[in-house]
Amino acid sequence: MAGALSTRLPGGRGADNYRHSMTEAAFERVAGRAGLLFLCDHASRALPESYGSLGLDPALFATHIASDIGAAAVTRALAAHFGAPAILARWSRLLIDLNRGEDDPTLVMKLSDGSLIPGNARIGDAEIAQRIAAYHAPYHDAVDAEIDAMATAGTVPVLISMHSFTPVWKGFARPWEIGILWDRDGRLAQPLLAEFAAAGFATGDNEPYSGELENDCLWRHGTMRGLPHVLIEMRQDLVGDDMAAQAFAARIVPVLERALAAMGPPAIEFTRPRKES
Repeated sequence: MAGALSTRLPGGRGADNYRHSMTEAAFERVAGRAGLLFLCDHASRALPESYGSLGLDPALFATHIASDIGAAAVTRALAAHFGAPAILARWSRLLIDLNRGEDDPTLVMKLSDGSLIPGNARIGDAEIAQRIAAYHAPYHDAVDAEIDAMATAGTVPVLISMHSFTPVWKGFARPWEIGILWDRDGRLAQPLLAEFAAAGFATGDNEPYSGELENDCLWRHGTMRGLPHVLIEMRQDLVGDDMAAQAFAARIVPVLERALAAMGPPAIEFTRPRKES
């Protein structure tokens, strides 16, 4: 696959390298000119130095509670192949969840998959507001800026958000290799479902989660702006290291290409009432 980029997560590979000593910027931007915009809300397991480990056992930063395993590597590989821009989270979802609205009670998780996060357990409104201002708002501002720049250039961007899910949840072995999450805008979701199934992937329609989450990232930037959009969930055992992630990205490239062709030229289309200006 042409133009593959580095797939190392901020903070390094080891579970003990959960802190990042460089910039505290809220996002990583990959430059590109194609009419796609890739997003990765849960790209990193890293935390800013000032937050330490949030009191959590460092070993847990290698697990899914800290990041979407493999999602960043696949996002970078797809962006490189398509020559498309990408915006990726710089910090762990344990700090603040960029795929949640500011009023969502799970914006800052106090308990995740049975693990208490001590640094979040007694968090107050002032600290939440500080994290929103420092990390949540800049990420979403960067997404808006990228969309605005593409619109100024006469492009209607297609938003593709990359996530990953655990193979087993609460004793249930999830059968899907990939899931397509969407709300009411099926312009890209429906061709993707058909093309992934035709390519032999065990494909879930709004599995293992629903795409109907108000105020999440795609609601905010896709639904409320009338842009074609979709969230792709990948099973983590298929993208668990850099080599597997690169191979998986190569497998899904032709599926994405066929689905985008089937969708046709992107246009502004509102499937829910527009925001009040």
